[in-house]
Amino acid sequence: MNKHIYFIAAALLMAGCGSNSGNGNTSGQQQAPVQEQAALVSVVSAARETVPQTSVYSSTVQAKVVNNIAPQGAGRIQKLNVEVGDFVAKGQILAEMDRVQLDQAELKLANDRTELERVRALLAQGGIAQADFDQLELAYKVSSSTCKNLEENTILRSPVSGVITARNYDRGDMFSMGMPIYTVQQITPVKILVGISETDYTRVKKGDSVSLTVDALPGKSFSGTVNRLYPTMDAATHTFNVEVLVPNSRRELRPGMYARVTVNFGSTFNITLPDTAVLKMQGAGTRSVFVVNDEGKAEVRVVTLGRHFDGKYEILSGLEEGERVVVKGNSALKAGQAVQIG
Repeated sequence: MNKHIYFIAAALLMAGCGSNSGNGNTSGQQQAPVQEQAALVSVVSAARETVPQTSVYSSTVQAKVVNNIAPQGAGRIQKLNVEVGDFVAKGQILAEMDRVQLDQAELKLANDRTELERVRALLAQGGIAQADFDQLELAYKVSSSTCKNLEENTILRSPVSGVITARNYDRGDMFSMGMPIYTVQQITPVKILVGISETDYTRVKKGDSVSLTVDALPGKSFSGTVNRLYPTMDAATHTFNVEVLVPNSRRELRPGMYARVTVNFGSTFNITLPDTAVLKMQGAGTRSVFVVNDEGKAEVRVVTLGRHFDGKYEILSGLEEGERVVVKGNSALKAGQAVQIG
């Protein structure tokens, strides 16, 4: 019985030795390295073209002039001649206040004028001293000035041609020097204040043409002109205001409309690429592209972008003209990876 067990153990031991010897031979063999497969990509040649230097800014249409119509002092409103929405001409009478003081001033002015003419004749004949005449002439000038001031504050006229946008009193109300009686806004032309980046400060000048659209009038475009450049920058936004005037002869644009203003800064001649070629580097704000070198491998190039237009980016730096840039198949591409141009 014991001899039988001995032979079984010996057989198992020999089998184990044979197995270990086989494993040793296998481990001694060198495995062939796995060759990385070339990535299939599409490329374009980096080329220059004329790039329009335009930018679109959001703003709001404003009246060129806003006038609040009110007398200097409190008084009873006798007449209101226009309503909200009425278009008025410069000098048109909008409202009239109580005339008691004005009538009194006109009577005094008439009397002073008559007296001055009377003593003027006496002065010529030597019947009155020059000093007395000068005093009467001064009184007449004071009366004339007072009468003119009262007339301006009794008969209220529009200082501009525009539209009535507010009426805050009714006829017979007592004007209390709070709100104005009327508000007149000049809308031919209108103005728009555009906040432009300080980097473009030297590229804008008075007289430049701009175009704009408004959401309220889809399909229509309007032309305007740069009328004024504000001399200071906003420290928070690093922008400066540009005042644009739009003729608005048909009165289609109204204050408060949301506008998109396109400013043209000219053009440049730079390299452009389809926007599919440009990738954002992870963990950074920089942009990059893949370039296929002479060895058929992918290289990463960090680029500086300019304008984006018509599905293309303007490349300001980081790329040379004529280089082959990957536009398709670049999402999983790695630096140094072999590529196959399809």
